[in-house]
Amino acid sequence: MNKTVEFFKTQIGKEITQSPSPVGIWLKPILLQVEEGSLKAEFTVRPEMTNPAGMLHGGMIALISDEMIGATIATLDLPDFFPSVNLYTDFLNGAKLGENIRAEAEIIRRGKTIINTECRIYNSDNKLIAKSTSNSIKSKGK
Repeated sequence: MNKTVEFFKTQIGKEITQSPSPVGIWLKPILLQVEEGSLKAEFTVRPEMTNPAGMLHGGMIALISDEMIGATIATLDLPDFFPSVNLYTDFLNGAKLGENIRAEAEIIRRGKTIINTECRIYNSDNKLIAKSTSNSIKSKGK
């Protein structure tokens, strides 16, 4: 039994308020779906997440991607921590203040020391606003 996935499943439809990542809590994700190796969540674009044009800031997009990727790796329930080595993000469309966006992350390849992942973020019109890929490396400790 995967304890992490089982816990996440109890949180579906709720705002995440328990996480080892303080910034993950600050983002206020609402978990939509979880399986081992994949995760979907919704976020609301708040004022402190926007650029001067009132659009979701690119740094926030990268932050959401990195958090989703980390949480997706956590669904593997591994004994080691896998910090990001890199994060490549393509910014394709925008999201406005107050808009609900959806992020979907999945494991692409799980090796012994490197895990390759992808996160896609969609706006409320279901347009892809960003796509990120990342590699994370095995590190001691959880």
